[in-house]
Order: sequence, then C-alpha cells, then structure tokens
Amino acid sequence: MGWLAFLFAFFAGVLITCQTGSNTQLKKSLGQPLPALIVNYFIGVGAVIIYTLARRVPLPSMEQAGEVPWWGWMGGLFGAVYGLAAILLASQMGAATLTALLVTGQLICAVALDHFGWLSFDVHPAGLGRIAGCALMIVGLALIAKS
Repeated sequence: MGWLAFLFAFFAGVLITCQTGSNTQLKKSLGQPLPALIVNYFIGVGAVIIYTLARRVPLPSMEQAGEVPWWGWMGGLFGAVYGLAAILLASQMGAATLTALLVTGQLICAVALDHFGWLSFDVHPAGLGRIAGCALMIVGLALIAKS
C-alpha cells in the first residue's frame, strides 16, 4: 500500500471532521437534527449515484445481494448512529473532544476486529504495539477532553 492510500485515508479523516461541523451548522439552521441528517444522507446518496452512473458500474444481481450476511447490511444504520451522535454532541463537546472519542472508539474496535477476524477482516493479531497504541489513544483522549 503506497503513500497515496495513506494520504487518501488521512484526507477522508479530515473530511469526516469537516462533515461534523457542516452537519452541526445545518442542524442549527434547520432547527432539528434529523432533517439535517436527511439532507446530509440525501446529498451523499446523490453523489454516489452520480459517480456510479458516470463510471457505469454494474448493479449486483438479486442472487449476489441475497448472499450478503446480515451484518453486511448494517453499515447504513451504523453511519446514521454516527451522524446523529456527531450532530447532537459536536457543539457541546467541541470538535477535538468529539473526534478524540470517535477515533479512540474506532481504533479500539478496529484492533479487536483485526485480532479476531470479525466482519470479514483478515486476522492481524493485537500485539504489544497495537495494544500500546490503543492505550496511548486513551491517554490522548483524556488529555484532549480535559482541556
């Protein structure tokens, strides 16, 4: 995996934080969190549809869709929970504390998923380095949240 992939992942992380601020402003302007989320996801789905049509990506067959395990369909629900949490908590916590909590939760979950190979991830054992990294994230979270 090259540096371009790392840069793209880093940029996606930047955009997630910007998305939180954007959605928080949308919530303030519209007066409610759920309409703000609907607008957010409508625009996101629209962008994906446009990209899919422009790239002429073939849609999967019903047979392929039927072979997806139950948890493979949960990503949209997980994204909705994230979006709601971000919109409801961003103003109260601030971007840094919210992001620190989100990233720490993601990292600890990711290490567990990698270690056990859950949700179709290849097994990557949680060695001392990964466990220490999680511990340092918790320390970083505590330092950011305390400020």
